[in-house]
Amino acid sequence: MANFNDIIGQEQIKEHLRNALDTKKISHAYIINGEKASGKEFIAKIFAMALQCEEDGDKPCGQCHSCKQALSCNQPDIIRVSHEKPNAISVDDIRAQINSDVAIKPYSSPYKIYIVNEAEKMTVQAQNAILKTLEEPPEYAVIMLLTTNVDSLLPTILSRCVVLNMKPVADAQIRKYLMEQLQVPDYKAEVCVAFARGNVGKAKVLASSEEFENVKTEALSLLKYIQDMELHEIVAAVKKINEYKLEISDYLDIMAIWYRDVLLFKATNDINHLVFREELQALRQVATRSSYEGIEIVLQALDKAKNRLNANVNFDLTMELLFLEIKENG
Repeated sequence: MANFNDIIGQEQIKEHLRNALDTKKISHAYIINGEKASGKEFIAKIFAMALQCEEDGDKPCGQCHSCKQALSCNQPDIIRVSHEKPNAISVDDIRAQINSDVAIKPYSSPYKIYIVNEAEKMTVQAQNAILKTLEEPPEYAVIMLLTTNVDSLLPTILSRCVVLNMKPVADAQIRKYLMEQLQVPDYKAEVCVAFARGNVGKAKVLASSEEFENVKTEALSLLKYIQDMELHEIVAAVKKINEYKLEISDYLDIMAIWYRDVLLFKATNDINHLVFREELQALRQVATRSSYEGIEIVLQALDKAKNRLNANVNFDLTMELLFLEIKENG
């Protein structure tokens, strides 16, 4: 079963949506803006279920015919807009699935709900097409645009929607969720929490990912032995990362967490707040040989590498520059 209590964090969004349900003041259009995997789809699903729920009292009830249909993704009046091109939602997608469909009354429910995931991929023509529906929506239509980048949407669309921004979830809440709901051991939960930076979905994926464990092991063994390695060995080790499905930026994040641990241990000598506690001996070695300034330079270099890769700078060159900095300062 799924209801509002299953949404971790996001108190403001929950309050807004519950209030809309209680007062029956439902907007025709919502934008849920937040990082990839932060739970936008889950919130949209719960809200859509609640809008179509057939029972009185707390919605969604999870038991009525409509809720059961929604849980199995078979509710005929909750429409998920799909797109064939991986990087674009075309004007034809919007016309076929929303514009020409919205005039048909709901099949069995009070609302007809359209959920557009990855709305940032809508072309300008697609956005203009959806705008036509947003300008004169039928009484029963509710359109939910889920996006990782609200700035990619036209101002005319933004002005007609209620914009709900996802907030990072507190580490303690994510840790509790991982340990209690997913039975993740505490040392592993620590790493996932530090890594996810307030994104529950990311923490969840990492907690159950063998890939992540492998990448973490690779990254840490590289960092532990980097001073004794030749540059060509380092480059070969990094190329191996591309064999994993984990993003290279995630790999760089693991390294940043490692160096933040080094910095913290060097400054406090306290192991209680370290993420990689089980690697204490190696952390101590790096903390002893590196200066504060050196560690700061490495952390800045990691950030710079991430920005370069986002700007499509050559991968091999970026990584070589990064590892030369780490070898020199870390």
